[in-house]
Amino acid sequence: MKTQVTDVKSKYDAIIIGKSAGGLTAATAAKKMYPEKDILVIDKEKISMIPCGIPYIFGTLESVDDDILPAEKVLNGAGIDLLIDEVTEIGLDCKTVFTKGGNAIAFDKLILATGSRPVFPQVKGCNLDNVLTVPKTYDYLKAMRKKLDEVDNIVIVGAGFIALEVADEIHKLGKNVTVLYRSRILRKSFDPEFGDMLLERLKEKGIRMIHDNLVELRGSERVTSVLLEKSGEIEADMVIFSIGYRPNDDLAIKAGLDVGKNGIRTDEYMRTSHPDVLAIGDCAEPRDFFTSKASGQMLASTATFEGRVAGANLFNIKLVKESKCNIGIYSTHIAGLTLGVAGLTETVACKEGFEIVIGEASGPDRHPGKLEGASNIKVKLIFSKDRGSILGAELAGGKSVGEMINIMGLAIQKRLTASEIYTVQFGTHPHLTASPVGYQIIKAAENALTKFRYC
Repeated sequence: MKTQVTDVKSKYDAIIIGKSAGGLTAATAAKKMYPEKDILVIDKEKISMIPCGIPYIFGTLESVDDDILPAEKVLNGAGIDLLIDEVTEIGLDCKTVFTKGGNAIAFDKLILATGSRPVFPQVKGCNLDNVLTVPKTYDYLKAMRKKLDEVDNIVIVGAGFIALEVADEIHKLGKNVTVLYRSRILRKSFDPEFGDMLLERLKEKGIRMIHDNLVELRGSERVTSVLLEKSGEIEADMVIFSIGYRPNDDLAIKAGLDVGKNGIRTDEYMRTSHPDVLAIGDCAEPRDFFTSKASGQMLASTATFEGRVAGANLFNIKLVKESKCNIGIYSTHIAGLTLGVAGLTETVACKEGFEIVIGEASGPDRHPGKLEGASNIKVKLIFSKDRGSILGAELAGGKSVGEMINIMGLAIQKRLTASEIYTVQFGTHPHLTASPVGYQIIKAAENALTKFRYC
């Protein structure tokens, strides 16, 4: 079976639109669960990027080509067809997709994994050359990386993890980097003390951090400066907006599917308002694990989770039955500091009306702490006061945070209590983990338990 097909069949058992993290996961999961089914993936981009690796093409990685997602190889190995074409319309009555290349392909099941696009604000001067965003398209990023070699002063507008990762990476090229932010950094993901830790790290590294409002971009053909409300005018050879993403839900809207503010609405099996059409990833509207409210979070980890659920349940609702609500778990590594978060922060929990108990602990992630690679880890756990179950976790420190937050993600998904976390049995080793006597997750749960005594 050829992967890239030129003469597609007139009908497939399943069609997936999009081959980034969510689409690729859904396609391979569906093929593993239903090997007898013919599956076609359609994507308008010949080359797909590893989404989480995009910031690193600007510094750590030598080129954009070092971050290519081997989608074609994966699909070929799974026996899944791939068509490079753009779907322009979905006919729900006839269950057919129509493409820009003139194809009309019928389906039994359809998965939309169309992703998202960067928000681009309409401020004065935004149409000047070298005013850019951070999309996930290979050709754009290739040209953007080349332009970086020709400039010295870069202003990045935004305070989310992508903006800060990009700032950190571009700074590694020896560029003068300024980050412009309107509210505290990482405001949507972390409590203030964690954002403040990163803010100090970025300043120490030499990245200029300005808390101000953007008024306009200036220049004749190419941007040369930005005007700020309080700080005046600062030089800028390039401006990068990283202020969020919008779901690519145009196809769904045109087809008449139910679409919310943050994407296509789905049920726990990722089915849309049409029973044979599913949606996953950035184009689908996520819901918070605890409140069930629509969430604007867009994460590759969430997209792959949803892809597994959609693929497994595509033809039979029996293989995976799990809440699709979004825990909101991710980690980032910026300026030598690793941050991880899962579930609700203290700020959000209080805003939503939860009565909470906080458990905190800190200490080295090796024992003894003088071992090479050791770093200090700070753990903050948020528990429900009435039930004692965990609502959220925030961690900061070295790279060990990346896997420690995954432990907490499982604890949140299984709604473990402070007592149950306190009695979890962890394996430890001097070169790999914190001491069994002072393992930070256990000590944070212990700290919370001492406070429950007085609730």
